[in-house]
Amino acid sequence: MVSHYLDFERPIADLEAKIEELSKLSDQAGAGALDSEISALRSRAAILRSESYAKLDTWQKAQVARHPERPHCVDYIAGLIDEFVELRGDRRFGDDQAIVGGLGRFRGEPVLVIGQEKGHDTTTRIKHSFGSVRPEGYRKAVRLMDLAERYNLPVISFVDTAGAYPGIGAEERGQGEAIARSIERCLTLATPMIATITGEGGSGGALAIASANKVMMLEHSIYSVATPEAASSILRFAREDIPKLAEAMKITAQDLIKLKIIDRIIPEPPGGAHSDREGTIETVGDAIEEELRGLIGLSPDAIRQQRAERFYAIGRTGLS
Repeated sequence: MVSHYLDFERPIADLEAKIEELSKLSDQAGAGALDSEISALRSRAAILRSESYAKLDTWQKAQVARHPERPHCVDYIAGLIDEFVELRGDRRFGDDQAIVGGLGRFRGEPVLVIGQEKGHDTTTRIKHSFGSVRPEGYRKAVRLMDLAERYNLPVISFVDTAGAYPGIGAEERGQGEAIARSIERCLTLATPMIATITGEGGSGGALAIASANKVMMLEHSIYSVATPEAASSILRFAREDIPKLAEAMKITAQDLIKLKIIDRIIPEPPGGAHSDREGTIETVGDAIEEELRGLIGLSPDAIRQQRAERFYAIGRTGLS
């Protein structure tokens, strides 16, 4: 059972609280005493969850994308990558744990994995800076992509960040240059690269490891030039207008596939990725495997050309 409920999930939370209460009473009353009532409530909760998630608006999707129980980079690595060996440090300044990366095997094949990690509790969120990457994190990503090219390894990236780290120290160490170098390395990589936006894809902080041959998004994830809250502050919108602004920004997977900014939407279970973490991870793995199959065997020049054409095509209208 999910332990954290969003505002629009309150009716579901109430039903599941009743189910839990009846289950305890059933244990006291004897086996099977309240099974029919519990079964009816579970069916009702499942229907309500499915109906709620079938009609989410943009702001609700943003909340789901940020759900604290949603699977994160370390969960995808644990579920999909065998023999994972983490590689740390940028060989210049230090190691930024907002970026996790290393070598492993994806369904039997050697790969290099890079991803942003937000953390699941107070300790890990501080360790991973809530997924906000500093310059040394992006320089670590570049170092790992260099390694992937040297050994002809496909690159799999998991994107989940509200944006790059905004502190003074990051700016002093060249945040903008580090992001630009990481984007450049993605675009010039001679091996296939698949990026999956698993939660939030925020600004250049996300694009730094998402400039891939194929870009996929989970059904209830978001991808934007800035968070709706940041855009509201910049444009001086009232806080209550943030949901309308989010809608206008076209940040959902459904919006972005129409604009050809992403290539594929990965379905989530009813109730979102956090309601079935293992199933979601397996579904993401299937999508990655399918997309990689279409790129393996292409020459380095063909891989670069496909990636370049993909990004050149964004925004074209057909007008001369």
